[in-house]
Amino acid sequence: MGSEGDEKRIIKKPRFLCLHGFRTSAEILKKQVHKWPQSVINELDLVFLDAPFPCQGKSDVEGIFDPPYYEWFQFNKEFTEYTNFDECLQYIEDYMIKHGPFDGLLGFSQGAILSAALPNLQDKGVALTKVPKVKFLIIIGGAKFRSPCVAEKAYSSLIRCPSLHFLGETDFLRQYGSELIECCVEPVVIHHPKGHTIPRLDDESLKTMMSFIEKIKKDI
Repeated sequence: MGSEGDEKRIIKKPRFLCLHGFRTSAEILKKQVHKWPQSVINELDLVFLDAPFPCQGKSDVEGIFDPPYYEWFQFNKEFTEYTNFDECLQYIEDYMIKHGPFDGLLGFSQGAILSAALPNLQDKGVALTKVPKVKFLIIIGGAKFRSPCVAEKAYSSLIRCPSLHFLGETDFLRQYGSELIECCVEPVVIHHPKGHTIPRLDDESLKTMMSFIEKIKKDI
């Protein structure tokens, strides 16, 4: 009986595909997220994916985390033009087909920008057309795409799935993260004093996060 009960509990864990930051890796994101208490990690089924392209320049985490480093797509200085974007979307969908289903997406930095855009891109038939709908988002250090053709599809209607956002006081993307939150119907926001990073959780943040997890568990 015990093992049957355990199996049921495991099945009910929300399953998230986790998308790392620019020029980092799945292993690095895993280490960053595991700063969170075990009580949080135990409630989620987290799957970490390396981006499709080896990094094409210097990584900001060089000397802090070991290589290899990867990037989801390439972009110009203004972040308005993207290279290999369609290939990136296809790569994520292929992985979800082979290793899914997934309930939600967790993303940091470039992975967060991508994750937040995907529910509406999916609704518009632009991405993830062969996999179940993305139901939940956890966005850390996120922002919006600036390319008009991507933005029009990603944000012309509100992002309707429940979302949890981490907003850092000194994050250089803070303003853009706030703009993204305004595009969401049900955003829950954790404010933290750090910069562009995955923060540890203080008591209040932990309470907010556990409340979000309990809420989404009812919808899987």
